Amino acid sequence: MTYELSLYLGVFMYCKMCELEPVLTFKFSDIYTEHPHQVTVAKYAPSGFYIASGDVSGKIRIWDTTQKEHLLKYEYQPFGGKIKDIAWTEDSKRIACVGEGREKFGAVFLWDTGSSVGEISGHSKIINSVDIKQTRPYRLITGSDDNCGAFFEGPPFKFKFSSTDHSRFVNCVRFSPDGNRFCTAGADGQIFLYDGKTGEKLGALGGAKAHEGGVYAVSWSPDSSQLISASGDKTVKLWDVGTSMALTTFNMGGDVMDQQLGCLWQKDHLLSISLSGYINYLDKSNPDRPFRTIKGHSKSIQSLTVHKNKGRTGENDCFSGKGHSNLVTKMAVDEADQLVTCSMDDTVRFTSVTKKEYSASNLVKMDFQPKHVSVATGGLTLAVCIGQVVLLKDQKKVFTLDSLDYEPEAGAIHPGGSTAAVGGADGKVRLYSVQGNTLKDEGKSMEAKGPVTDMAYSKDGAYLAVTDEKKVVTVFTVADDYSVKNDFYGHHAKVVTLAWSPDNEHFASGGMDMMVYVWTVNDADKRLKIPDAHRLHHVSGLAWIDEHTLVTTSHDASIKQWTLKF
Repeated sequence: MTYELSLYLGVFMYCKMCELEPVLTFKFSDIYTEHPHQVTVAKYAPSGFYIASGDVSGKIRIWDTTQKEHLLKYEYQPFGGKIKDIAWTEDSKRIACVGEGREKFGAVFLWDTGSSVGEISGHSKIINSVDIKQTRPYRLITGSDDNCGAFFEGPPFKFKFSSTDHSRFVNCVRFSPDGNRFCTAGADGQIFLYDGKTGEKLGALGGAKAHEGGVYAVSWSPDSSQLISASGDKTVKLWDVGTSMALTTFNMGGDVMDQQLGCLWQKDHLLSISLSGYINYLDKSNPDRPFRTIKGHSKSIQSLTVHKNKGRTGENDCFSGKGHSNLVTKMAVDEADQLVTCSMDDTVRFTSVTKKEYSASNLVKMDFQPKHVSVATGGLTLAVCIGQVVLLKDQKKVFTLDSLDYEPEAGAIHPGGSTAAVGGADGKVRLYSVQGNTLKDEGKSMEAKGPVTDMAYSKDGAYLAVTDEKKVVTVFTVADDYSVKNDFYGHHAKVVTLAWSPDNEHFASGGMDMMVYVWTVNDADKRLKIPDAHRLHHVSGLAWIDEHTLVTTSHDASIKQWTLKF
């Protein structure tokens, strides 16, 4: 068995990762996961063959972009502390980096040896931004929390003078592509223009203030005649540099999460990044509405499920309205196309997948925090809560099992709605028959190898698979009075999630060992191993789109789609 990897473009803010995405491609992206710490910045070399990325520990990794493996070329630690910005010279031979160093706030070095080619000085506080003129003679500029910009000549780069035009932090500095000008943008809402060769001040965009809020980023047009700026006032502005006037103001919304933290002018495309992590493709003809917004998770993903509509575009959207107020722990889709979710806010919600809108009328309050949900025909939902097992029918609680002599951890209701299986922290799986609106204890239980972590019936209801903390998956045969079909060994740490293939012959499991296994029910020795499915975090959710397509999620906030070949 072999596997191939493609990645749905569902996530954009990565902890400990970098993302590669061609601007004209919306559907797929690639991820670099070799940093051991949170990544703060990444910049392409002008040649396009390498990317330099920096993290919070002060490490800079230079890695290949042309191969799928993204092999590491060089690694340096120019100073101890967060890297906040990186710049290359136009020949891709020198790199400047700045940030929160302990002894110094910046460094300039040769990309292939790490040898210093100058000194970044002249600041008394953290340096937020750096850029290098892409035409000769080279110039280097920086912007700092000390409200100053600094101008350097070289190489070797030496401090020439400081500019003190800003009254608050200087957040971003950028040279125009032709090198004739550069600009500085600050938390005071101002953007100043300077001569690219001498550093002489030329003026300010927009007069007294370019934005009502702090300006976090700027990006020049390819012809150096215009630029865009992103601000905390929730706007992006398009400027004509010759007249210093705003040509267009893109209003991005009124919510706090609509603050604009980054922008990019890439060929014909204008892009911005919101505080929410959304990437906006700006439309000059309709400045109040981006023509495309790419959304994704900005925090760890806890669970996923698949709707019967087998879309493969990678496009996504959010549910509208007020949803759960705390972490969602489990999801399932019922026969009425309702997304059933349980949350640490002590609720179970039923939300239409087609309408994609939360409704207060479809919320069921639990007595205790729910951990797990499972659905079956007839409008049945089984919710496993702390100390309780609750049966719901047509979005209403109809029966509750409490005063239990064990702690329920996970549950699964048979697809036909006849039986509910509940796994406990004591390592036992108990069976309850569904009789009308009640659950009847049949007095039958099966032994797992350890405390139960997850469980699920196969799609045809023939098997029940149970995962446990002892690194084992146990499959029971329903028709044979729940006798053990096979025990599946392979994980090196606690197994936390599983999902059945639509073919009912395979299932996948994910563990704390960051492994994903695809098992064959009739042969415990026949398995497909996907090591390091998510390099830095264990898999949090599994789901099958079809017999050969598996989707995984993780606390790294990414969604991956795997093509399996048996």
